[in-house]
Amino acid sequence: MSAPPASRPALRGLRKFLAPRAPQPERCGLCAVVVDEAHHRHLVDTEQRALVCACVSCAMLMEQPGAAAGRFRAVPDRYLTDPDHRLDDHAWEALQIPVGVAFFFRNAALDRLVALYPSPAGATESELEPATWTAVLGDSRLAALLEPDVEALLLRRTDGNCACYLVPIDICYELVGRMRLLWQGFDGGAEARAALDAFFDHVGRRARPVGGEGRP
Repeated sequence: MSAPPASRPALRGLRKFLAPRAPQPERCGLCAVVVDEAHHRHLVDTEQRALVCACVSCAMLMEQPGAAAGRFRAVPDRYLTDPDHRLDDHAWEALQIPVGVAFFFRNAALDRLVALYPSPAGATESELEPATWTAVLGDSRLAALLEPDVEALLLRRTDGNCACYLVPIDICYELVGRMRLLWQGFDGGAEARAALDAFFDHVGRRARPVGGEGRP
């Protein structure tokens, strides 16, 4: 049955809300230019504690000392691992992380380490005493290289072994978002575990042993 004539203008007005919208392109958070979704850079807004998309030019500008009075910091693109550093079960238990994945970064404004882990609710913070951090990870060469706000130590415990990587902070939040989207049941489910395996395979392939070079 067709709509009464009086209602047709209203229906036409509603169509703009009902019709599927084309995805909006990613834009640089500083200059608003459209950026390549697959290859753009990220900045950390240290005031808002948020990631900001950036074009290559703005990201390079924010790498310069004193740029934007230090508010925006470009996220580096280095992946490092330390084959000589080992974490045993006792060390992991001292971190008091209830799942097998966590990442740690130094908040420059608070001048302390922040420990986070993925959960169905997103990134969940775990209280971490400075003495515990020093005892478990403080003597790692990766910890000495860690840049505040923009890099993280990413840990994964599997079958009694613990891998540790120095990575860009944005991929940690990418992992959190992926786990939140895929998580099912108590342990995350098969799809989430498969995505986690693929994620760490990618990180493992990119990571270079720390030693001869600090930044690729």
